[in-house]
Amino acid sequence: MPLKDTLAALVVIVAWGLNFVVIKLGLSEVPPLLLGALRFFFVAFPAVFFIKRPQLPWRIIVLYGLTISLGQFVFLFIAMSVGMPAGLASLVLQAQAFFTVLIAAVFMSERLRWNNLLGMVVAAGGLVLIEQGAEAGTMTLIGFVLTLVAAFCWASGNIVVKGAGKIDMLPLVIWGALIPPLPFLALSWRYEGPELMWSSLANISYVGVLSVVYLAGVATIVGYSLWGRLLARYPAGKVAPLSLLVPVLGLLSSALLLNEHLAVVQWYGGLVVMAGLAVNLFGPRLLGRFAAVRRPLG
Repeated sequence: MPLKDTLAALVVIVAWGLNFVVIKLGLSEVPPLLLGALRFFFVAFPAVFFIKRPQLPWRIIVLYGLTISLGQFVFLFIAMSVGMPAGLASLVLQAQAFFTVLIAAVFMSERLRWNNLLGMVVAAGGLVLIEQGAEAGTMTLIGFVLTLVAAFCWASGNIVVKGAGKIDMLPLVIWGALIPPLPFLALSWRYEGPELMWSSLANISYVGVLSVVYLAGVATIVGYSLWGRLLARYPAGKVAPLSLLVPVLGLLSSALLLNEHLAVVQWYGGLVVMAGLAVNLFGPRLLGRFAAVRRPLG
């Protein structure tokens, strides 16, 4: 990757790594479905009045909004409101990397190379180590399952973006954000109730306000615009595993800011994840250099 795209990937990793702490703080003041409605309302407005609609069929915009925006965050926000810790949510959600590569291989005929497969296996081992180091009883089963569903929705949205070709992602993020607010509001009205909705809005503090600003502006507009641009430029097998760095930062920030404790095995798991990423991204290059060094010796 050129330096510009590498820096863009780092911005995404930091934005999304801190995202889970911000979600947890937001959920302390706003119920999950209403938080989703606020997030995407402020992604779309007022930006939709200043940014032209992407030159894409409406079905692409709607599918993007239904998968990455609505589907992912309905399940993620509910998962985190029913006992999924922020750090572990950042970990489990990265199953999207595996879902993305597999869906791309099945439906887009993207070839899985040896370094993709080996890197995924190594990184998956690291994720298992991180999960095993979690404190007993901190992760609910329903929270875990809902987060996996959220990961599948994210991966499906990645494939929608990949299938759309080289596009300007910012308009797609903005216009795709028109899809979720009304469904989120309807679900919130039905399951959270109007009294809780009005009460949380009337009593929201600066913590809730800043959480919505971060979720809308940084995590969504900046994060998904850059992520989508990377997906459009590179094979899914090269881009998707980069997100495996997100749980490392998510676990660190959750430990520092939310007092979610890390076990020693989780630190080892983070290092294994890094090793898996190195194999996935640099495996052929490293193998080529190794072969070049051995050839003169032979």
